[in-house]
Amino acid sequence: MNPIPEPEFVQIFTTGGTIDKVYYDAGDDYTVGEPQIGRLLEEARVNFPYAVEALLQKDSLEMAEADRERIRAAVEATPARRVLITHGTDTMVETARALEGIPDKTIVLVGAMQPARFLGSDAEFNIGYATAAVQLLGPGVYIAMNGQVFRSGHVRKNRAKLRFETVP
Repeated sequence: MNPIPEPEFVQIFTTGGTIDKVYYDAGDDYTVGEPQIGRLLEEARVNFPYAVEALLQKDSLEMAEADRERIRAAVEATPARRVLITHGTDTMVETARALEGIPDKTIVLVGAMQPARFLGSDAEFNIGYATAAVQLLGPGVYIAMNGQVFRSGHVRKNRAKLRFETVP
């Protein structure tokens, strides 16, 4: 039996999206708040080395090409070989495409359909699933959502069914 290697350092970048949204009252819209992944990982008592860095606090529909370039530059600059990115689900596929071609790194994007602050949110499950995926997958760009891992370039968000699915 092969021994399980020691966990590698995981660099986590946050960009905003529904996972970090805050809802104040019935008269307000959602706004992107502080990143939630650090709190969720602490509460889960994870035991692997990681650091969280906030790059953006935007709804992904507001992201521009310059934002994707900033995300790519951060991923390229980190010495970490394993990178997890929290991201809004509406344009996650586009950002994954923008990260393709970065050599020797495992990059996993994750988000949520409901804010992490909401009871019954998919955020906790998705983050747990994505943290496992980023530690186990080989180099490449992936999206971890809905209990599945999708390769960049072969995934789309099905807005009607509120899930991601494979495309040829």
